[in-house]
Amino acid sequence: MGNQSSAHIVWDWNGTLFHDNDAIIGATNAAFAELGLEPITLERYRALYCVPVPRFYERLIGRMPSDLEWEVMDGAFHRHYLEHRARCGLTEGAAELLADWGTAGHSQSLLSMYGHEDLVPLVRGFGIEPHFLRVDGRTGPSGGSKAEHMVRHLQALNTLVDPERTVVIGDAADDALAAHHVGAHAVLYTGGSHGPDSLRGTGAPVVDSLAEAVAEARRIAA
Repeated sequence: MGNQSSAHIVWDWNGTLFHDNDAIIGATNAAFAELGLEPITLERYRALYCVPVPRFYERLIGRMPSDLEWEVMDGAFHRHYLEHRARCGLTEGAAELLADWGTAGHSQSLLSMYGHEDLVPLVRGFGIEPHFLRVDGRTGPSGGSKAEHMVRHLQALNTLVDPERTVVIGDAADDALAAHHVGAHAVLYTGGSHGPDSLRGTGAPVVDSLAEAVAEARRIAA
């Protein structure tokens, strides 16, 4: 399916292919409520969101959470996210874009910081798993950076993809940093967790739809 001469997309999941903004805000606010913190709006979330996630909480509450607070928030977030997630679906047009990219003779894979054991059945449930050479979620504790995961992801794809013809499509500044780390390109989508201003700060192209992201990826990897 993939070869060195074809373009490759590494897709992000949360906030990119999977439209879960409502679940993320709902779960964040439920986790905050457990610690007696005020709820936040999507706009404030998108303006302040960053990785590693404990830094994001520092921006929100004005100090770095203690290890215990981080454990409580992280656990509460994931528990509530599972409840809210059931009402979320793929981003508009995502399934068709995945199919079209493959039909055009290009390859694609999925790399997420969402836990691998939760990610795979979710992707499978939407019927899109066959489009990907690999589906990799996070293994190990949450809260880290995507760059080291990107290195392992491309190493696992080995000779199937050329980093110079690889484009990472995601919704976070961290996606651009991870792409840069491995010598790949990035296109950032404004419909997810980051506001447009923080995305533009990366220097990567910023687009408002996944269709535009794929068109840009096609141009970059040509």
